[in-house]
Amino acid sequence: MELRIRPVTVGDVKPLVELTLQAFAPNFESFREILGPAIYRHIWPDWQTGQRSAVEAMCADRVKYDVLVAEVDQRPIGFAAYTVDSKRKTGEIQLIAVHPERQKHGIATELCRHALRAMEARGMTFARVETGADPSHAAARRAYEKAGFVGLPLVRYFKTL
Repeated sequence: MELRIRPVTVGDVKPLVELTLQAFAPNFESFREILGPAIYRHIWPDWQTGQRSAVEAMCADRVKYDVLVAEVDQRPIGFAAYTVDSKRKTGEIQLIAVHPERQKHGIATELCRHALRAMEARGMTFARVETGADPSHAAARRAYEKAGFVGLPLVRYFKTL
């Protein structure tokens, strides 16, 4: 298996959407269990549509987003989308997804490293990323830590009225 990381192409969008939906299903199931059905439905009434739209928008808006695709045998297996703020010299990884069959093999870490190098090459001096603290995001946290990020524990509270 030879991993290659390259810029996104139009032909990548559909496979990236599909792998994102597969990769994120456990996360949203975890959110449903943690929050309960009422809060969950309020925040994510249709997470699949939201994720599909987000991936499509990130891949289409080449001014706002840079998208890197990880591929093996010329097939997309993951991607990272990031933004840069030249004024604040800050880059932010917006979304990383790796196909479930390819997770836990260092692909997300490698995508992070490529994104960070690209940010640095563009003059960014600071980078950030956010992820969940629940068990379903443990692999994401490990990938970010391996790429050199330092985590700050935060808590968000929700309540139905």
